[in-house]
Amino acid sequence: MNIQKSYSSEQKSGKLYLVGTPIGNLEDMTYRAVRILREVQWIAAEDTRQTRKLLAHFEIPTRLVSYHEHNKHASGPELIRILQSGDDIALVSDAGLPAICDPGADLVRLAIEADIAVIPIPGANAALSALIISGLPTDRFTFVGFPPRDAKPMQQEMSGWGRESGTIIGYESPHRIVKTLTRMAEYLGEDCELCLVRELTKRYEEAIRGTIRECLDHVQEHPPQGEYCFILRVEHSEKEKQAETWWSELTPQAHVDKYEADGHDRKEALKLAAQDRGIPKRELYNELHREK
Repeated sequence: MNIQKSYSSEQKSGKLYLVGTPIGNLEDMTYRAVRILREVQWIAAEDTRQTRKLLAHFEIPTRLVSYHEHNKHASGPELIRILQSGDDIALVSDAGLPAICDPGADLVRLAIEADIAVIPIPGANAALSALIISGLPTDRFTFVGFPPRDAKPMQQEMSGWGRESGTIIGYESPHRIVKTLTRMAEYLGEDCELCLVRELTKRYEEAIRGTIRECLDHVQEHPPQGEYCFILRVEHSEKEKQAETWWSELTPQAHVDKYEADGHDRKEALKLAAQDRGIPKRELYNELHREK
């Protein structure tokens, strides 16, 4: 168990601040973020060239170090050593909140294991900003990051989306968006509601709302530019009826075996079968053992 008192005076080590930065519009920088970046001893940045521009704009002289996917195994432990010595570090990503779809999550885990306070400094976030303007339900949602590149993992991933009861939020690059939307139409149905958002907070901010088919037609006619955030609502009614017909006659073991035969590992097969049956995975696991 780890209990963090973020501002306890008894803590001798430094603090790791996760600082949100603008996703395109510098006016979205908060007063608190500027203050923290000035007060800490070090700033760890995913892309130091990009971050230097931000620091120059706000006249922040703090020392800058590199922390990214390709050096995290060496840089991470060194940053922990600096924190343990008493210095504070602010972690920033290229844009938005750090530790979401970036190696900052690994540094957070190292800090927690070293009993170092990890403190969020909220700021702009592309996924939630896109969600609230999408017009799709916001009461329950799942963030999926970037979809897999290869066909089979992508199919497995999207089949999981089809079982989600809430809105799906993800990211995609401009050179892959057409392929991803094509796969969505194939695996989830082209009539599902979709919103594509790009260039958030910038001059050419754009939201494309419609069905998967309509959005796919649009990006095929207008060459994609800028990274996209997609907001997806899967139509469940027909799929749920089909799901009920295919597994209702199967024993729990046969149900899990079917997912394993489809290419899922044992753990994932248990999870998917439990979702179909609307029961906890542990309950299904115990039921399988009772069958033996």
